[in-house]
Formats: sequence, structure tokens, C-alpha cells
Amino acid sequence: MTTLDPTATHDALPRRFADFATLGEALDYAAQGKRGLNFHDARGTLTRAYPFAELQQDAKAAAWRLMAAGIAPGDRVALVAETGAEFAALFFGTVYAGAWPVPLPLPTSFGGKESYIDQLSVQLSSCDPVMLIYPPELAGMAGAAAEGCGVRGVDWSDLLATEAVPVALPEARGDDIAYLQYSSGSTRFPHGVAITHHALLNNLAAHSHGMQLTDSDRCISWLPWYHDMGLVGCFLSPIANQVSTDYLKTEDFARRPLAWLDLISRNQGTSISYSPTFGYDICARRISSQTRASDRFDLSRWRLAGNGADMIRPDVMQGFVDAFADAGFKASAFLPSYGLAEATLAVSIMPPGEGIRVELVEETQLSGVPTGQDRPQRYRAIVNCGKPVRDMAIEIREEDGTPLPERAIGKVWCAGPSVMVGYFRDEEATDACMKDGWLDTGDMGYLSDGYIYIVGRAKDMIIVNGRNHWPQDIEWAVEQLPGFKQGDIAAFAITTPGGEETPAVLVQCRTSDDAERSRLRDEIRDRVRAVTGMNCVIELIPPRTLPRTSSGKLSRAKARNLYLSGEIKPYAIAA
Repeated sequence: MTTLDPTATHDALPRRFADFATLGEALDYAAQGKRGLNFHDARGTLTRAYPFAELQQDAKAAAWRLMAAGIAPGDRVALVAETGAEFAALFFGTVYAGAWPVPLPLPTSFGGKESYIDQLSVQLSSCDPVMLIYPPELAGMAGAAAEGCGVRGVDWSDLLATEAVPVALPEARGDDIAYLQYSSGSTRFPHGVAITHHALLNNLAAHSHGMQLTDSDRCISWLPWYHDMGLVGCFLSPIANQVSTDYLKTEDFARRPLAWLDLISRNQGTSISYSPTFGYDICARRISSQTRASDRFDLSRWRLAGNGADMIRPDVMQGFVDAFADAGFKASAFLPSYGLAEATLAVSIMPPGEGIRVELVEETQLSGVPTGQDRPQRYRAIVNCGKPVRDMAIEIREEDGTPLPERAIGKVWCAGPSVMVGYFRDEEATDACMKDGWLDTGDMGYLSDGYIYIVGRAKDMIIVNGRNHWPQDIEWAVEQLPGFKQGDIAAFAITTPGGEETPAVLVQCRTSDDAERSRLRDEIRDRVRAVTGMNCVIELIPPRTLPRTSSGKLSRAKARNLYLSGEIKPYAIAA
């Protein structure tokens, strides 16, 4: 019978820092100890403690079942990545069987049934799996996607109920593919990132090295397992580095975000927990100004508060410190980092204890053109994302590939043992971003004293009359107005009927009053003009209209396509 005591934080098993040849070998070692995974409900109550030893047993049984169902080494097995013991066992079962697990997303609140079926169908067509395995509650949607793609769809409760007949498992090698990971889709979609066991374990060892992992550390996470930060950073890394971990489901965090901080408060060891900026923002907003955070939380043992997966907002981070300092949270716990699925995960991590460090960069340095006579100087706060992780090299290059000196803004390239083999069955896309072992990340940034500063996505840049403008600058300008928040605004370039490039700004608007909408549009237009010197097309749209990637990030490229195709319908406002 499964105990409801959580798995141990401390363990007599000597810790190994991901120094294994394969992922299966990492689980085999972790299973010798007392640590494991712990699953909690929406209120943070422990519902399942899952020691690594039990995971190993279940994974090997899952491997035997998969092999009996015809799964062979090198086959792709698509798995809907619900946070729980079933997915964990099936993921490692696929690995033990020599096949490649492909984690696929759960439905999000950003689209309906058909959009989810379409999303699964696109990814299934890309990875060409033998089987799609899904939780029973998604049988309708996932089953429809599988049927439409000619893929065998299997309810995992049915699969796990079949008899597991022990057979010899194939021997994996370090240069075998461990899994396929779909990047979030903000610019490249769909591309299955092929990661070898060697690349994965190199990156996981770099995590523990960069975070200076200690015996008292425990990981707490609500991040989805279909995104690289959740899958690699908060599921595979704790196994390869033998760290007990406590999980909330992502949808439960969305409903009750402060349950995340409750879990951290209850940990008597030291906590490691990661979130994109918006997670910290939601928590700071949920704390009432009349409530003292210290009455509910004790965040004094939160050793590393990781931040990554999107642009880090220093104002939001400061807002979190202001909200939770009296509960013991230390600003020095913030751990900015930078990474992407194509590099397995981590490219850079801030040295622990240094916190959020910001440089103010003048707009003309970002845009690369001199400021006009009548334009005041304007600065953007750029967050330091740390130093390259062990074995990773970073270069800043011109568009033509010429390396740039320190403090010059250009395209961010990286190279190291954890960079992907390539995109699965997409040689053209692989060749477009890889050269001589170096990966073009698609991001813009600069190096300073060995630290990397990320400025934005190269493909998001808006070029008007030969001048470069970052969409974040326009979006942040609108966010300063009352009634708007991060995620309400998307800025991108369009071509006017007269053939001119101009920025369009879509703003989610919550008022139904026509006069108020007209006033808001004029206020937004004036604000954008004051900040950027540009006239923009301003469109007010209904709430919850802007599209997101599978990891919850705003997809400007998709927003532009939906707007131009007429699928995003702005409110009609009388002139």
C-alpha cells in the first residue's frame, strides 16, 4: 500500500550528479535510495508519494507491456504529459523499451476542443509515433487526434491494466536518442527536438553544478511536463540528481497559485523552485494588501527561486519581493537563467546568491540607429541571465555570423555537448539554425564580463522605416496604463493597404461601453506614440483572445496570423 508520508529529503545513498551513461541507468541508481516524487492536490494535500524504487518497478513493467504491444527500439511513443505517476512510469517505460517518448501537451484554457485536437494532430504528424497514450479523461479528444492521424490511440488505464510479462530489455547507449521534445512553438512549430542520453545527462549535471545542489534541497514544481523547464528541469533532473520533488498540477496552480507557496513553506529543508515571470506576478497579485504574507507563509528556506522560460521582468520580481519579504523571502534567492529545448534546457544560470541584476540599455543601442534630435533618451532594463553552464559556450554574432565584441548586441549562439542532434526528420530546419556544432538560438543579446543578457527574440523585432523596435517596448508601454496587465497586449508588424510597414497593437479590453473603448484606444495610441515616436494601428479585442504557446507564452506570430486572417475580430468602435 502506498504511504502518504512524503519521500525523504535526506538519504544515505551517496549522491551522484547525473554522471550516468543513460537515463535508465540514472533511475536504476536513484531507485536504491529513499527519495522520490510526491503528487499533491489543488489544496496542496499529498495524494501520492512515489519513491524512485516504485517508479523503477512500474517503469520496467510498463516497458514489458509496451514491448508486448509491439513497441520496438527507435519507435516514437507519444504521451499526453499529465503530471502524475502514470505518465512518469510510461515515460521511463518507453525509455527502458529503447523507444523514444514524446511528451505532448494537455488542453489549455486558451482554446477549445477542436484547437486541442488540431494541436495534437500537427505534433503527431511531425513525430510519426506508433502509439499515442493518454489519460482516460482525454479519451475523446486525444482519441480523435490519433484516429485522424492513423495512430493507435491507447487509454493508459487500459494499458497499465494488462499483464506485464518480464522479458529482456534492450541495452541503451549514450548516443541513442532519449526522447523528442517539442519546443514551445513561439517561433518554430512543430519541430521535435532530438536529445540523446549523453546530451541530457550532460545538461542535468550542469544543473546540479550551477545550482550548487545540497543534501537539504527539495524541488517544488507546478510546471507542465510537456515543456522543457518542467520536463527536464523539474522531472528528469531530480531523478538524475536524486532530489525528492513535490508537484502541483499546472491547472491546480492556475486555480490556486498560493498553494505553490504553501508547499514551499511546509518544506523543512531548503527549496528549489522555478517559475516564469508570470507565476511570480500571479502570486504577488493574489496577496491582499490587508494580509500579512508572514501570517500564512514561511519562505525563509527558499534557497533558489529560479526564473526563466520568458523575458524576465525586474518590476514583477521586485513586486514579488515587496509582497513576500515579511514572509522571509530573500531577493538574493532569485536565480535568473536562460535556456531552450534545442540546448536540452539550460544555457546559462546566475551564480546562486547574486539575485536579479539589471543593466539599463539606451534604446538606440537596442535599435542600432541614432536617436532623433527631438527624441529624449529612453532606457530599457535588461536582466542578467547568468553565466554559461558547465561545458556550454556562448557567442554573440552579427547576422552574417561574424563574432561581436563584449557589450555589442547581436544574435545569441551556443555550443556544447547538450545541444540537440537536430530536429526530427527536418534537415532543412536543422541546417537553418545549426552550423559547425553551434546553435543559433533565435534570440538577441550581449555578453558582459562573462554574463549573458537577453534582449528579445530576433524574429519578433518590428522594423519600420529602417528602424528596429522591440514589441516588448510597445507592450510594456501599454501595460503602464490602468486596467491592463502583462499578457493583455501583442505588438507586431503589418503592411498597410498603402504598402507601408506599421506596428499593430492588439489589446484585450474588458469594457463593453463604446465610449470607454474609444477613449481607451485614443489613450493607448497616445501612449505608444509618446514612448516609441510611432503611430500604430490599435485594435481592442475580447478578453482571452490572444493565443499562447503550449508553455503559456504569448505567441506574437500566431496572433499576427489570426489577425490578418480575420480569426481575431476587433471590436468595432465608432470613429
